[in-house]
Amino acid sequence: MNLLILGRGKTGSVVAEVARERRHNVRTLDVDENANASALTPAFLTPFDVAIDFTTPSAVIANAEACIRAGKNIVVGTTGWYDQLPRLREMVLSAKTGFLYGSNFSIGVNLFFEIVATAGAALKYDYSGQIFERHHITKKDAPSGTAITIQKIVRESGGKELEIVSFREGDAVGMHEVVFNSAGDRIYLCHDAKSRQGFAEGAVRAAEWLAGKTGFYEFRNVWREL
Repeated sequence: MNLLILGRGKTGSVVAEVARERRHNVRTLDVDENANASALTPAFLTPFDVAIDFTTPSAVIANAEACIRAGKNIVVGTTGWYDQLPRLREMVLSAKTGFLYGSNFSIGVNLFFEIVATAGAALKYDYSGQIFERHHITKKDAPSGTAITIQKIVRESGGKELEIVSFREGDAVGMHEVVFNSAGDRIYLCHDAKSRQGFAEGAVRAAEWLAGKTGFYEFRNVWREL
């Protein structure tokens, strides 16, 4: 496929490497080359099968809108924009394009989500809980999209809203911890990303899955189909 990778940051660079390893034709476009999505004209987007966005919360909405208007499918790994989700879903369905987003494209994290969903029932049995997340010092949004997803999952399974505590330190790739406490014991769940490889591989496989499809999808609902 012809893939357009939006963003040459820490994750976007690894996504481009993985896409080339999987024998795709890759073009990358960094944020400073595409202010307010100015480079994403219909003519520029014509050759690409799917765009993959790993930019910033301030850039992603304009990028997504440009791709939707041009009828191009897009995978969005950038977080910090979910307040715009209903509006973008409406645009995608109206334009009959394909859109796939996720707070985390790691298979391990998506398995972790399912474990958390099971453990969240503890809140119905006199447990309290808390979510902790740690990322590198340059991460733009806090709390992380992954932590927000965990919070939503626990709310759905346990019926209570857990506090999220965020840390921005050093070059931490991404650690998420969920702790449930009772008078008698403690349940401790942790996912610790060792590199960005898992995020990148999931994002490229997501683009392969989305090619030729229409609709609005969340990665945690479709990753088993990749």
